[in-house]
Amino acid sequence: MEKKCIRVLIADDHVLFRNGLRTLLSQSRNIEVIGEVSNGQELLRSSIELSPDVVLTDISMPVMDGVLATKEITRKKLGCRVVVLSAFGKEEPILKMLEAGALGYVLKSADADEISEAIRTVYQHKPYFCREITEKLTEIVTRNYQLPPQLEIHFTEREKEIMRLICRECTSKEIAFTLNLSKRTVEGHRTRIMDKIGAKSIAGIITFAVARGIYKSVQQF
Repeated sequence: MEKKCIRVLIADDHVLFRNGLRTLLSQSRNIEVIGEVSNGQELLRSSIELSPDVVLTDISMPVMDGVLATKEITRKKLGCRVVVLSAFGKEEPILKMLEAGALGYVLKSADADEISEAIRTVYQHKPYFCREITEKLTEIVTRNYQLPPQLEIHFTEREKEIMRLICRECTSKEIAFTLNLSKRTVEGHRTRIMDKIGAKSIAGIITFAVARGIYKSVQQF
């Protein structure tokens, strides 16, 4: 039986890049580009109108940037998963997009196979970061969390389960249902996890989980 086609929306203010990306993805089975937009405002409107499964977006765009557009997609619970396609792997935009709700981050230098893999991975509600971004996340954790390399933080199996589900973009209510716990219990676990690693947000949990291998975002990590 043929797998369901993954419907993709592309957002980038460079028309040549959009055209090239559409051509590359047209060669990938079970992936269909259903639209292209040039700014975050159009991205938000088209996400509502077209209901894509996955959004591929740049960060720096006119009218509304990718960060704000992703925040709105997340806030409105539109159901599409966001993958960042950026020319740079700088720390600030990585963290801003994670905080906004992006589930993947790939550099524009990636080939068609990796971009397709990112699309298929986030479609399954799993995070995907290319090797360069995974290494950057490790640097961020090592520097900002100020944890000695030899220090081993002990997590219970339940805490690890919750961290993995957070990485899969599950809300506290969804985690509670999946693990047969109360929402209050899940939030208590989440607070203890954040205290243990010194995180201040869900993005911090995702960063730590990917960097430390609790949730492996790429097979070769």
